[in-house]
Amino acid sequence: MTALITNAGPLIAGYDALICDVWGVIHDGHKAYAGAGDAFARYRAAGGTVLLLSNAPMPSTWVAKVLDEKQVRRDSWDAIVSSGDIALAHIAERGYTRVHHIGTERDLPLFETKPAERVSMGEAQAIVCTGLEDDRNETAETYRPLLERALTRRLPFVCANPDLIVDVGGDLLPCAGVVAELYEAMGGEVYWAGKPHAPAYLLAIAKLAELTGRPPDPARILAIGDAVRTDIAGAGAAGLASLFIAQGIHRDEVLRNGVIDPAALKRTLAGCPIKPTAAMVGIEW
Repeated sequence: MTALITNAGPLIAGYDALICDVWGVIHDGHKAYAGAGDAFARYRAAGGTVLLLSNAPMPSTWVAKVLDEKQVRRDSWDAIVSSGDIALAHIAERGYTRVHHIGTERDLPLFETKPAERVSMGEAQAIVCTGLEDDRNETAETYRPLLERALTRRLPFVCANPDLIVDVGGDLLPCAGVVAELYEAMGGEVYWAGKPHAPAYLLAIAKLAELTGRPPDPARILAIGDAVRTDIAGAGAAGLASLFIAQGIHRDEVLRNGVIDPAALKRTLAGCPIKPTAAMVGIEW
């Protein structure tokens, strides 16, 4: 049974480490959530470790810059693992030297280390998708003709952001995951570089071990996120307890006048095999 709570302090104090989502939990795409910053800073001051696990399609160094821009408190987190990090590792492992990029210029930090040359579809060994080129006007179907050409060449597809939608200042916008889903449905090979897939959690737990100097006990880790498909389902599959944040991408489904509707929450979590331990609107100590 998922408990409805208004204060996170008593819950998170019972864990040694938090694996926390970013967008929808730490900030809303424009500005930081003050309550989350305060709570996580208090938690760290008491000896806890906060690892941010983001499906952002950029290296973790760039995620840190974004957090600074949103005025997220630097004392509220210890380290970051991003989908960009996972995608870059996969590109290197597969030996891709020429890729066709689908995404915007704001995602170009993924290529700052020159992991592969960005080329036309005809020259590419793989597609790397960081997002839609115009996420306010395009849908996955916009890319069907391009994906059909890729499929004829059996090009593998690296999804550098498995999210389907993201909350940006109150607007819900499509992410790279919708294009990857379509390509997979068409019969294409997709590598999902992030939550809810196992490599993301393996890397996050390895990072916690590095930070604390010892292998973490999964029973002492709490995952926090606003997306049922990625954060909550992914945590459950990794054997971790979770805290669901309702103010993010599911807000229109579960909130009524700013308060969680228990029946609506139950419907939203219905397809999730392992339910979150607790749910709250937004992080407050």
